[in-house]
Amino acid sequence: MKVTEHIENAKGNTLFSFELIPPQKGKSIQELYDNIDPLMEFKPPFIDVTTSREEYIYIDKGNGLLDKKLTRMRPGTLGICASIKHKYNVDTVPHLLCGGFTQEETEYMLVDCQYLGINNVMALRGDAMKDEQSFVPKLGGNHFAIDLVKQINNLNCGKYLHEVMDVDNKADFCIGVAGYPEKHLESPSLQSDLKRLKEKVDAGADYVVTQMFFDNAKYFEFVAKAREIGITIPIIPGIKPIAVQRHLQILPQIFRIDLPEDLIDAVDKCKNNAEIKQVGIEWAIQQSLELKAAGVPVLHYYSMGKSENIRQIASQIF
Repeated sequence: MKVTEHIENAKGNTLFSFELIPPQKGKSIQELYDNIDPLMEFKPPFIDVTTSREEYIYIDKGNGLLDKKLTRMRPGTLGICASIKHKYNVDTVPHLLCGGFTQEETEYMLVDCQYLGINNVMALRGDAMKDEQSFVPKLGGNHFAIDLVKQINNLNCGKYLHEVMDVDNKADFCIGVAGYPEKHLESPSLQSDLKRLKEKVDAGADYVVTQMFFDNAKYFEFVAKAREIGITIPIIPGIKPIAVQRHLQILPQIFRIDLPEDLIDAVDKCKNNAEIKQVGIEWAIQQSLELKAAGVPVLHYYSMGKSENIRQIASQIF
């Protein structure tokens, strides 16, 4: 079932969902299951699975020489989606990236999704590689998320990249895209960023999931401005609980977001990461209660593959 259909069927009730990352190569999927199991009591209608960009690793060849190799440390997105769908009978949402994939590779993955009965996808540009100062698309790949949305929507219309054919079984993907309550880090302004979001919606996006935020006022303002420019599709808030001290530095640095002073003060008073984790849980509970009271369609949690803090939050909300 499509994400939008789950929202419609909920008839105004707020749903629970979460996002996880694939394990590194060589790790068992069982650890992923162990972190999904405690969250199933909250009946998530769908689970997102991220896709990692490729990255360079350096292999020691001896004699002081290093061999530079391109690899993907967390492959398996589609396999994990299929496995979760089969094991838990829940819809899954694989993330599709522009970065690191050609249009042909993207088409092949979409065809595989169709065969597996996966009809929800999240269309993202993706980040720059670690050794790149700015995003560089793969040769033959999509440059921007809107290009990816258009490719997926074309497939929904029976239009493949190169072949002209009679299609008797068109794809029917529900397309999610990202929204940024505090604007994308590369955007010159929030209003400019909203215009780009509107373009993705006009190109065929069906729903929006926001980047994490810690001040609900910024989400509400973002939604209001989106509605003002004609964006009518569901806008799902993304929530990430603070868990360790370094989140105070790395989250603003990586995502260009502001943390509320009350949250910063509460974390600074903590003696260890266990106390910080509890602060993060309590802050996310208050965020979630306010958002649910406002009637958001879904509360979407960024779990990073760890479930205990998400379980504690959800137990107070659902």
